[in-house]
Amino acid sequence: MSESLASFKKDVLINIKGIQTVDGQEDVIELFTTGKYVLKNKKFYISYTESETTGFKDSDTLLKVDSDKSVTLIRSGKTSSHLVIEKGKRHQCQYDTGYGMFTVGISGGKIVTELNEEGGLLDFSYSMDLNSALTSENRVIITIKGE
Repeated sequence: MSESLASFKKDVLINIKGIQTVDGQEDVIELFTTGKYVLKNKKFYISYTESETTGFKDSDTLLKVDSDKSVTLIRSGKTSSHLVIEKGKRHQCQYDTGYGMFTVGISGGKIVTELNEEGGLLDFSYSMDLNSALTSENRVIITIKGE
């Protein structure tokens, strides 16, 4: 990210592709939506309202991107979650399935950010475990374009 990049806030088009692998079975969800895209204190923020497609209808999601170091996913509304994805580290996080809140382990994989004032790409992966037993491998690819 360029050091000269000033703070901004804009409306954007967001394409989110989520790939979840459980017991070798891959499930892909793709969502096109509108949202807000902000740069503040050298961190990018992407926010949008979830839909029925993702299973989190009537919830708002905020992604805080700290370059290639970490992505924090905060979901609020009908379901709430707070996941920290940090490359090479495991965090205990709160995850709401809609049927109850769980503490899960989130182990960060790769984080690739190609974000700038015009938009760009965020690609990150993580594994999720419950009681130290792997539950899923996840990859999220987000493309952002100005409206």
